[in-house]
Amino acid sequence: MYNLLRSIFELLRKTFIRTFSVILFLSSDMIYGQIDPNATSETKALYKNLKSIGATGSLFGHQDAPAYGLNLDGTRWVADESRSDIKTILGEQPALLGFDLGHLELGKFANLDDVPFNKIKQYIEEQYDRGGVSTISWHPNNPLDYSKTTWDKVEATIPTLLNNKKALRNYQKTSLKKLSKFFKSLKGADGKAVPVIFRPYHEHTGSWFWWGADYCTEKEYKAFWQMTVNYLAKKKVHNLLYAYSTDNFRSEVHYLERYPGDSFVDILGFDSYHRNAPKSNEQFVNNAQRMLGTIKELGLEKDKPYAVSETGLERVTEDNWWTNIVLSVIGESEAAYILFWRNGRPDHFYAPYPGHTSEADFKKMAASGKILFEEGAKKANLYK
Repeated sequence: MYNLLRSIFELLRKTFIRTFSVILFLSSDMIYGQIDPNATSETKALYKNLKSIGATGSLFGHQDAPAYGLNLDGTRWVADESRSDIKTILGEQPALLGFDLGHLELGKFANLDDVPFNKIKQYIEEQYDRGGVSTISWHPNNPLDYSKTTWDKVEATIPTLLNNKKALRNYQKTSLKKLSKFFKSLKGADGKAVPVIFRPYHEHTGSWFWWGADYCTEKEYKAFWQMTVNYLAKKKVHNLLYAYSTDNFRSEVHYLERYPGDSFVDILGFDSYHRNAPKSNEQFVNNAQRMLGTIKELGLEKDKPYAVSETGLERVTEDNWWTNIVLSVIGESEAAYILFWRNGRPDHFYAPYPGHTSEADFKKMAASGKILFEEGAKKANLYK
């Protein structure tokens, strides 16, 4: 009887929170629930619209889409202005572009995937001018030893930074300061700061990055995230939406165990890749649907947008993957967006290129209307 009463109470609690959140949202255009009270009006508008766009369709995202891709014969093209594999197939760019700022902290000319930072800036600004959105991930080298990459598992990096004022100041001045300058440099043709979705310290439920679960406590991860947000705010960066992005998670409790708090997160997301297809097709769909259901509930409770922040099937080995798997995952979730990884090499790509065996199925997915591209983003008027 006790467990039954407890379940009923929890259901009533969640229902009340969702209802109250909706009432708050409808009562005033000024209530966005986002973390930066000094955010630009365009950033506030993007946040508000990301919460509702999923009812129309989820924005399609592709990492590094205009920077490089694959030709019909499988060879690479690089830096062909106004091109992308998606545009070649559909005649329009993705609604969402993804980029990475790894190696910006090293003062290098190009990022870890050899895309020049001045081109990333250009692509983001052009995307904004088209009415589309950009999201930025960051794979920085280890700040305790910059000769080591993101994937070099230096233990206790975060606790060392948090407990050593000199090391922390060095990290802020050499890494975070460069980020702030890049973010503040982004200007649209209208002269306004370009809003971007920033997704730092992602996949932290795993342990393949120096900020991973095995290398810091839950409390330390939260403090490190909060320090980053506070530092960028101190540097007057007001064009960011912060996306919290786990890897696969087991439950709501697991998802939230390193969550830095509603005052430090704008968007809820998770990364999940499809591997071992077709044997794993059903398992992947079920798992992704479960996780989407969890962050949808949390998004409603917390009045925040939610998304599949990184996914894909390497080499897209299933010809009907887009309609059979992707549309099944998105379903009626009303997720704000779904980002697919990059078309980096003939053996490492996650979206179709002209002539790929899944091209026809990709067009069917696009025609479904459940996934939005450039024209869909433009029609949504996301910055107003």
